[in-house]
Amino acid sequence: MSAPHDLPGADGPAAELTPDTPEMPEPQVREVTAHSIPGGLGLLLTVLGVFLGVALCIIGGVLGSDGNNAVGVPLFILGLLLAIASFFCMSGVKMVAPGEARVIQLFGRYVGTIRADGLRWINPLTSSRKISTRVRNHETAVLKVNDAYGNPIELAAIVVWKVEDTAQALFEVDDFLEFVATQTEAAVRHIAIEYPYDAHDEGGLSLRGNAEEITEKLAVELTARVQAAGVRIIESRFSHLAYAPEIASAMLQRQQAGAVVAARQQIVEGAVGMVEMALTRIAEQDIVELDSERKAAMVSNLMVVLCGDRAAQPVLNTGSLYQ
Repeated sequence: MSAPHDLPGADGPAAELTPDTPEMPEPQVREVTAHSIPGGLGLLLTVLGVFLGVALCIIGGVLGSDGNNAVGVPLFILGLLLAIASFFCMSGVKMVAPGEARVIQLFGRYVGTIRADGLRWINPLTSSRKISTRVRNHETAVLKVNDAYGNPIELAAIVVWKVEDTAQALFEVDDFLEFVATQTEAAVRHIAIEYPYDAHDEGGLSLRGNAEEITEKLAVELTARVQAAGVRIIESRFSHLAYAPEIASAMLQRQQAGAVVAARQQIVEGAVGMVEMALTRIAEQDIVELDSERKAAMVSNLMVVLCGDRAAQPVLNTGSLYQ
């Protein structure tokens, strides 16, 4: 997606592209990095703790069987507690895959996000939730709306996006996937009703004729709509754009008529130039003298030949022009 080109305050068609974006509430929470240690070190310490606890339990049991309960019982209890605590701390080892993040909460309070992939050890009293940070795309269904002229049209869009702030994605909206889908559809509908499919006025913006400018505005509006969910819009494009079936045939006839008129206009302009060149060459080379009536007859014949749909039929004039 290209960056907007001085949209606000511009004159002409660019002024019409000033985004009409909704005002979203300020986020209550933003992503921070959670405190963690390398998972390999945490796993090693917890395994050593389990072995040490088991060893203390064995030593305490041996001393207790020899009648030295004053030392054996405390050692056994200490070893048992150490083993249980080590097993519990082992649950703090989390695996983070590439393209994923883990959002950490302590008793419901957000404490941070882990984005570094691999094994990480965190406070075992915390809970974690996985969230994908990969690039995603969303394609809307084919929507049927009325354009600026009231003509029913069909359109669909593809949006490429990714989660930029994991805390906002999980805690600022109820379901960020559904939120992005709903806001994308709302933005596409809003863009569609602001512009016509084809502009009747020369220089006017239209969905078909100014696709790049319109999709640029769509991206700007989408960015404003989904920023509350911590989502970044990478690109947006229209994937389907057409008149609704009930008026498609009538609009096709209108487009064909416009093409015929444009072609005729070009043919007439070329024919006039050729007639002018022919009269100039005849006068310069003094091939024949033509008065105003003969010039008018020649111009009429040449225009019929050059602009006609069918091949010209030769006519032999054995008399003069005035007989």
